[in-house]
Amino acid sequence: MNKLQEPIAGYTYGQAGTSPISLQELELLKATVLYTPDDEKYLRMAGEILAEQAEQVIDIWYELVGSHPHLLQYFSRNNLANLEYLTAVRKRFIQWVKDVCYRPIDQDWLNYQYEIGLRHHRIKKNKTDEVEASPIVHYRYITAFIYPITATIKPLLANKGHSPEEVERMHQAWFKVVVLTAVLMTYPYVRAGEF
Repeated sequence: MNKLQEPIAGYTYGQAGTSPISLQELELLKATVLYTPDDEKYLRMAGEILAEQAEQVIDIWYELVGSHPHLLQYFSRNNLANLEYLTAVRKRFIQWVKDVCYRPIDQDWLNYQYEIGLRHHRIKKNKTDEVEASPIVHYRYITAFIYPITATIKPLLANKGHSPEEVERMHQAWFKVVVLTAVLMTYPYVRAGEF
């Protein structure tokens, strides 16, 4: 994976607390979404494309969020978008795209998905950036956002001349990992023993 040019505020990959989900449970989730070693290969291929277009990816997602007040509220206080907050989150979101494509799905990866979940839940929402905004991202939008985060990527994957089959394989690998990350991020929302 490419080294970071400068530190990203609040980006604590490799330093996050331990996920309550075991590696064995993660393997079962991977099997459930039909994740295979080929998917890893296609994620790396997708990363070569998406890393170059990461700003565009986030522009698309931010346009979606910004065009829906019910989503923008999570970055707002008193119905006013917090631009500093959006900027700080943007940098981490760009890195998340790269992490999805390049990081091995191991304990550090598992831990960081849990950390991201905590930062969406009232447990840690707003604390990383020390902002005042909506105190929680509601569960329903974490799961609903799987679709736009997946659907908007496919046209970008087709921008570099890969065959339709390769684009589809990259897209499916991306989709599987986005589902995994969303599932893992929802852990704080589920009552103990029910995850």
